[in-house]
Amino acid sequence: MTSKIAVIAGAQGIVGRALVEQLRTSGDWDIVSLSRRAADAEPGVRHVQVDLLDAGDCSAKLRDVGEATHVFFTAYAPRATAAEEVAPNLTMVVNLVETLERVAPRLAHVQLMQGTKWYGNHLGPFRTPTREDDPRHMPPNFYYDQQDWLEARQYGKRWSWSALRPHCICGFSVGSPMNHLMALSLYATLSRELGLPLRFPGRPEAFGALYQFTDARLLARAMEWAATSTACENQAFNMTNGEPERWKNLWPDIAGYFGMEAGDVQQITLTRVMADKGPLWARMCEKYQLKPYALDQLVNWSFADWAYTTPYDQVSSLATARRAGWNEVVDTSAMFRSLVADLVTRKVIPPAPVRSGTAVGRTD
Repeated sequence: MTSKIAVIAGAQGIVGRALVEQLRTSGDWDIVSLSRRAADAEPGVRHVQVDLLDAGDCSAKLRDVGEATHVFFTAYAPRATAAEEVAPNLTMVVNLVETLERVAPRLAHVQLMQGTKWYGNHLGPFRTPTREDDPRHMPPNFYYDQQDWLEARQYGKRWSWSALRPHCICGFSVGSPMNHLMALSLYATLSRELGLPLRFPGRPEAFGALYQFTDARLLARAMEWAATSTACENQAFNMTNGEPERWKNLWPDIAGYFGMEAGDVQQITLTRVMADKGPLWARMCEKYQLKPYALDQLVNWSFADWAYTTPYDQVSSLATARRAGWNEVVDTSAMFRSLVADLVTRKVIPPAPVRSGTAVGRTD
């Protein structure tokens, strides 16, 4: 057993998956993954199937993880409204932390995963670049309830807390379809199969607005850093690839990574136009020998519609993280190239056709 034992709540989601891979690669951790769903066995990972909304289930299932030192909370319970999300998402944090406080005497750190909804990006234009001490928007926002409870609970304790606020997380996941990479990749692949160019499906203003992206792999490295650095104790940090971009600048490269021509902006409602594409996707899975995931396992089109139609800048300052010692930067175009290639390797999407005499995407 190593000296650091990570308990990852929501380990099958986009962030949780990336964190499992990061900590396993790091080699300094024993890993306990938590989720409501059963999970395939992974080398070096002990999985516990537990309902974090049920305090009794937490007590029964987690009493054997008393060696835990670090908690990474990446779980999310979606509900129809922001007000309805508060109770379940707070309850999960409370049940997990209270249970581990009772059984884990070496508990050192609890980390929350948040996002730019902290600043109200889902409500309309907001002050940019965001800073961690910006005034809150009018609640409800379950991030506020989780952090307020955790701060109060930690006061005077030996363990510390941190929170990370990424934006537009990109990475592979199944069963957590609020995922920018999967929405873009499935939209592009279906467009290519239908002989279409890759058109930006949102508003022209969103195509040109400043936006920011977060590679899930970078985020996982930042999570490990924040959870183990004394400079990060009891603080929140914005966390992105390092500089903002515009979809219109990235779009030719992205189209190239899918072996497609870049089209113009053509606003469509993906929720509506993708409603009948399930059979086409099933045929593509058979044709290209892909893993037989259903479309709704991979992408939430209403989430994609929102992401592609926000017409205002969305930029976060990384000054707080920089002062604490975080200096990593990821080129966003290179991130998309790498992640698209990874989806092909995983047999989630088919490979791009070779375009004779044409370089596909950037190579820098």
